Amino acid sequence: MHRLVVFGDACASATLGMAAKERMRGALYRAFGEAYDAVGVAPRAVHQEDRGDGILCAVPPDVPPTLMVGRWIDTLYESLREHNADRERRLRVRVGMNAGPVLDDGRGLVGRAVDLTCRLADSPAAKDVMARAEDADLLVVVSDWLYVNVVCEGGRYVEPGHYRPARVRSKETDETAWFHIPRRAAPPLPPPGTGGAPGDGHPAEGVPSGTGTGTAAAEGPAAAGRDGEGGRDGEGGQGGAPRTGGGPHRRDGPPPRAAATRPGRTYRAGGDLQVFEHNTIHGGFTGIRKDRGTGDGA
Repeated sequence: MHRLVVFGDACASATLGMAAKERMRGALYRAFGEAYDAVGVAPRAVHQEDRGDGILCAVPPDVPPTLMVGRWIDTLYESLREHNADRERRLRVRVGMNAGPVLDDGRGLVGRAVDLTCRLADSPAAKDVMARAEDADLLVVVSDWLYVNVVCEGGRYVEPGHYRPARVRSKETDETAWFHIPRRAAPPLPPPGTGGAPGDGHPAEGVPSGTGTGTAAAEGPAAAGRDGEGGRDGEGGQGGAPRTGGGPHRRDGPPPRAAATRPGRTYRAGGDLQVFEHNTIHGGFTGIRKDRGTGDGA
């Protein structure tokens, strides 16, 4: 059955003693319970599995996902903020959210949607963001599918413009995920290529990766074909060079090469790349005529 899956993981729980862990677990369950009450869902109707320092949940399929990425997140944030007021040892939580086919085999939840949900919250990238945002009580990491299909649509308490994308690499997982800290314009994502922070090749900020915008669109034409990221046989893809010009796309052309069109601008591609500047395109036929003027033509 297609379900929305949530995994909440308490930060730095291994540093707590037994009594402190008991208080932490009680506060975590109370915060989750208040969040479910806020969206009209009784906690007993939610499939919940205890994970020691975390909770794995599958929401009933009739619960609108917009409520979960809106009011549910907002209430969870407010509950944690209230609990942490004037506390020296705060409860800080990383939450992963995803949706997909889920099976309850009688022992627990099974499915790729479950695996990805847990890895989003427990990923090195999520831990890095929380380490950088030391005063944040809650980090939400949603899958690319959930962002594109639910978060992007907006709604009450939903802040799609405050999410930022980064790669999540953990075990067999290599996915684009979207990071959000409530009440903040943007989470402090680690710089690309810093190891623990898989920011390499993420889409442009605020643009869903499922919309066809890849590395080339995010970082400019120079990113196309970088380190083998171009599409197969020169075809446009994730990071691939866009096709330009009026002629058909060829696969038997010369080998890729860099062509500097002006100082400070370099284009690289995994296949054919044509660059036209200061040209006039005349209607009625497919042709390109080079202006021979002063270089300020259309």
